[in-house]
Amino acid sequence: MRLAVTALIWLVGAILGIAVVLVASIAIDDAVDGDRIAAITNAEAPGVAGGPPVRAYVARPTQTGPRPVVVMIHEAFGLNSTITGKADLLAREGYLVIAPDTFRGVATSWVPRALYQLMAVRPEAVNADIAAVVAWAKARPDADPSRVAIVGFCFGGRASLMYALHDPSVAATVVFYGNPETDPNTLKSITGPLLGIFGGADMSISPARVDAFRAGLEGAGVRHRVTVYDGQPHAFVGEAADVRAGGEPAKAWAEMVGFLRESLEAPRASAVDVGRAKAASIPFSDIVSLAIEHLADRRSHAH
Repeated sequence: MRLAVTALIWLVGAILGIAVVLVASIAIDDAVDGDRIAAITNAEAPGVAGGPPVRAYVARPTQTGPRPVVVMIHEAFGLNSTITGKADLLAREGYLVIAPDTFRGVATSWVPRALYQLMAVRPEAVNADIAAVVAWAKARPDADPSRVAIVGFCFGGRASLMYALHDPSVAATVVFYGNPETDPNTLKSITGPLLGIFGGADMSISPARVDAFRAGLEGAGVRHRVTVYDGQPHAFVGEAADVRAGGEPAKAWAEMVGFLRESLEAPRASAVDVGRAKAASIPFSDIVSLAIEHLADRRSHAH
């Protein structure tokens, strides 16, 4: 009995010791941060209701004139060079890409601090910051306010999905391995098409949950495509260099680019046409034909 009590005391002490070390490591990482966000951001969007501005990295395309906008949300490690590199890569496709700092100054490579930040961040605050960035983007002279998409990775994938539920003006949503919602009654708030990309070997999001996500989107009448890349782990689309190197990351990236082109560059259907398509569960790829038909009808009436 005495031996068991002694072992229990040692176990509790070890757990407390590990907890103290983790808390200390988070504090140390914060102390040596050196405002990493300031080093990689190049713009600020006004905050909501006069609140502090939202810092962001803006990647501009070479094309001139109002361009479609893609708001890109970072992973659990915060806004860093991994995201800005992918923002630059996507801007080469002709999009104005804005990557906001939704963690408000926190960026880290230390896993315990990233996990702590996930627990500490308030989803409503993230939604408010994204809304502020979207409003700021729409007012820019180099942006087309009618063509704004949202893309996110990991934490950002979940945040992108949550924002699409909140803002019906989102023209397209891309969820890279973000923890999904599966309730059709919740998902029906999404008005634009959605692309979901997941890894078949993801240990944090099971195939069953991905299937439930797909079924929920179908039940909600959301135009969508959900692709699972076999054998790929969570966060398999990493650095821009990984995309350039080919393989499954490049295929997933190309799928996103094609989806954005189809969703943002094609002739836009009217709100009535979109409602008809959603009610009939028409695949989002058929919206192109619907839009062309709509435009042809308008020309014939004009003459």
